[in-house]
Amino acid sequence: MNKAMLPRMRSKTLKAAALKIPQIRRLWEDRKNLLAERDVLVQQNEQLRTSGKLEPDSVFFHYNCSFDAIETINRHARQNLTADPSHVTNFLGVKISPRFFPGILDGKAGTIEPIPIPANWHADIAEWAAALRAVDLASGRFRAVELGCGWGCWLNNTGVAARNKGLAVELIGIEGDSEHVAYAHEAMEANGFASNEFRIIHGVAAPKKGAALFPIVKNAGASWGSEPILNATAAQIREASASGQYQQLDAFPLAEIVKGEPVDLLHIDIQGGEADFVEAAIGDLNKFVRYIVIGTHSREIEGRIMNTLLNEGWRLEMERPAIIRLINGRPQISVDGVQGWRNAS
Repeated sequence: MNKAMLPRMRSKTLKAAALKIPQIRRLWEDRKNLLAERDVLVQQNEQLRTSGKLEPDSVFFHYNCSFDAIETINRHARQNLTADPSHVTNFLGVKISPRFFPGILDGKAGTIEPIPIPANWHADIAEWAAALRAVDLASGRFRAVELGCGWGCWLNNTGVAARNKGLAVELIGIEGDSEHVAYAHEAMEANGFASNEFRIIHGVAAPKKGAALFPIVKNAGASWGSEPILNATAAQIREASASGQYQQLDAFPLAEIVKGEPVDLLHIDIQGGEADFVEAAIGDLNKFVRYIVIGTHSREIEGRIMNTLLNEGWRLEMERPAIIRLINGRPQISVDGVQGWRNAS
């Protein structure tokens, strides 16, 4: 969810190039919805900060869960945290550079954030609790994979939570934007992870090995909604190359990303492609993944994921549907949904 909440989308040159490629036209159509989603979270958090109390009417309290979500978040919160003058420090002790999110974290270096109930600028109860649930279920070693990891948000958050619990960690992210890859390395090092505890792959997750086209953005800190084009045609590759606005990257299947070993958490937030990915990669999910947290981008996507995973015997432990507005009689996403799934096998 984090990448979907924060974009200020592309430059005019990138927009002109994008319009030539049908598969990513919807990025521009989603711009207002993504900004609105970010604004809802920021507004809710500001209300919490100024009032000093919970907002019982917040949309972020409307979730379905088979475990105690608020207890889970509160239990992982660290006490007596020390502020870092160069970073924002969250309730887990994770350090975040304000440079990653201009306009969101400007001027907040040296601050410590409160517990995100019902939400903060980044995520809500449902996503925080589902991710931390995977940490609670792990023992000995916590192994996490984040598809489209950006700055390594959920790797850092769950990795720090697992380390606080006394677990060894192995954190794997895959990201298409080269500057976000650099952010991820910076964040992992700022949060004290050794080089043998994390691996950031510059590439794209896909159902099968191949190539993908990925947009090049000028302001990576303000653009978190980029979507790859998988299985591009020769004509698309030529057009993308000519535009200078895309790079060709390797696409990796899940089995290759995890190197054939099980993972305790797979976090998926891939800008509307999550149902397709789950359907295509279900064999690898069943074999390697113990817990999945998915950011969903439509009610249709949520239904498809439920159909696929329930038929495979997975247990739905957290569900907060995508929050919609009605615009001219049509649903428009205001806030992405969240699903947390446990592998029952």
